Amino acid sequence: MVIETFMPDGRVKIYERFHQKGRMLPLGLTYIDSWLTCDGDRCFQLMETDDRSLFKIWTENWNDLVKFEIVELGEKPQRDA
Repeated sequence: MVIETFMPDGRVKIYERFHQKGRMLPLGLTYIDSWLTCDGDRCFQLMETDDRSLFKIWTENWNDLVKFEIVELGEKPQRDA
C-alpha cells in the first residue's frame, strides 16, 4: 500500500504530469487500484511487486510533489464462512 500525501499546491502539477507521462512505473511494479481522501490531499494506492526496490525508482519521479509512505501488506486473512 502506498500512501501519498500531496505537497501544498501540488495536486494540479501532479495531474498535469500524470496526463503527460502516465504513472511512470518501472517494469515489475504493478498498479492495482487507488482511493483519494475526500479533501483530495492524500491518495492510497494498492500496488504489487516482487521487488521492493522498484518503489524507489518510481517515487523518484514524483518526490518533488508527493511525500510517500510505503506499507508492505501480508496475505489477506481468510474469513470464516
